[in-house]
Amino acid sequence: MALQADGLIFEISPAFSRTPVRFTTRYGVEIAANLYTAKNLDEVGTIPALVIDAPHGGVKEQAPGVYANQLAQRGFVALASDPSYNGESGGAPRHITSPELFAEDFSAGVDFLGTLGCVDRERIGAIGVCGSGGFALSAAQVDLRIKTVVTSAIYDISAARQLAPRGHRGAASRQAGAAGRRALGRRRRGRVCAQPGVPGRVQPCRLRPDDGRVPRVLRA
Repeated sequence: MALQADGLIFEISPAFSRTPVRFTTRYGVEIAANLYTAKNLDEVGTIPALVIDAPHGGVKEQAPGVYANQLAQRGFVALASDPSYNGESGGAPRHITSPELFAEDFSAGVDFLGTLGCVDRERIGAIGVCGSGGFALSAAQVDLRIKTVVTSAIYDISAARQLAPRGHRGAASRQAGAAGRRALGRRRRGRVCAQPGVPGRVQPCRLRPDDGRVPRVLRA
């Protein structure tokens, strides 16, 4: 399908509106999202709502918007978001992958939906598409405000990263994954040691009992 206004890959139903919104995660990242609702909402606290996040590497104008547009027509308030560090959302460096941060994106979406007078706070759910399906499940495990989760073509990005250092295109055993993580640790240590001005020792070699700077509990 040809691109629509603002880069959308679908046409918005004329009976519904798309409103750009912004909100902040608990990590201080500003999330860019589109809110899909019926026009002229007049109900208070009665409408179920959904947070919808993108496939890994995707943005709100793609799959999340497709789902949000359709579900708004079925009676939901739907929030389609760009993940942290991606799309129009904030965060640097760009295009990083962090399951913890991406799970928080869902909870931050629930925070935002809870501020809307038309939304029933006891009927907020989450939809994860492809990679974000795993992040939605992670969020729901710790955020009991998420009452239901639906995944579409779920893919476990976290497991793929752990088991296959080469990414989803290469298969690897758990032993190979562990070896890759050890190599990553060595590279990180090497970068730190190569930085000028990084002290090799941050504590004195010996603690003298008569040194007044030593806490009493540590004195022999």
